[in-house]
Amino acid sequence: MSPAYRRIGLFGRPKSPGLTGALQQVLRCLQAHSAESEIHIEQAFAQGLEGLSGVTALSGMSVASMSQMIGSLDLAIVLGGDGTLIGVARQLASSGTIVIGINQGRLGFMTDIEIARLHDELPGLLAGEGLVENRGMLEVRVRRKGHPSQEAQQVFHALALNDVVISRGAVSRMVEIDVFVGESYLQSLRADGLIVATPTGSTAYALSASGSILHPGLEGLILVPVAAQALSARPIVLPKPLAVSVVVNDGAGTELHCDMQALTSLEDGDQILIQHSAHTVKLLHPKGYDYYAMLRHKLHWSANPVLSDRPDPVAPPNNG
Repeated sequence: MSPAYRRIGLFGRPKSPGLTGALQQVLRCLQAHSAESEIHIEQAFAQGLEGLSGVTALSGMSVASMSQMIGSLDLAIVLGGDGTLIGVARQLASSGTIVIGINQGRLGFMTDIEIARLHDELPGLLAGEGLVENRGMLEVRVRRKGHPSQEAQQVFHALALNDVVISRGAVSRMVEIDVFVGESYLQSLRADGLIVATPTGSTAYALSASGSILHPGLEGLILVPVAAQALSARPIVLPKPLAVSVVVNDGAGTELHCDMQALTSLEDGDQILIQHSAHTVKLLHPKGYDYYAMLRHKLHWSANPVLSDRPDPVAPPNNG
């Protein structure tokens, strides 16, 4: 019987302590349930592993660079936290590679397989079971005029799975920006920053700044001001395919971050164009994955201390 995934890549945060043991567990599972698949480990991850020679002998896997793996994998298994998964998934999105996250971080909001349940959940996923969920991304470009008579030139381009954040940098002053939606002027903002988040990113920085949770099945984005000077500045949810553009009025010390991983400094007059990307990230969840259960478990969403010992209620039958 042919394996569900012929080419599998293994990724992790380079030089993270304790990942060798977790990787060995993953490899044993792959040998038992996907023995005919090609196994590749990402080069930077491999270089930071202790006892790598013993690990590679165990599986017969090969080492490859990220550029070699883009477009050549059916499945990516990421060992680490949410930040590690986001960084890997963003690079693999253009090739449509399916991504599994094995939690080795703190929260594990997106890396939803716990290492203690690896041998219960990973075999089914390797057999082609589970739920594939498409997560939308944002594409970000920064255009700058070197001289008023010149045409604006693109000086930055990146993708974001979680969010795009315009914020003050080392200079302790507020950000001053004009915000447009499509061709329409929305607002002028004086604040500590502005978050433009996907539904995936709505449970990250945007949530801590009092933004709403957006279900990942929605196609849209949310704008969340951070500590705005005007009390009337509130979050707003926008549908796809509307694009957002931001003009920087006072750029001294202002920075732009994509998923807190790709960043650039901004200048007066810079135009930031944020639109929906044509690429999506394909996350693979175990059978029985429930987004709402995950919200309750990971974020303690709507937790009621009085009812904390009560089992979850059962949904009534749908007689419609």
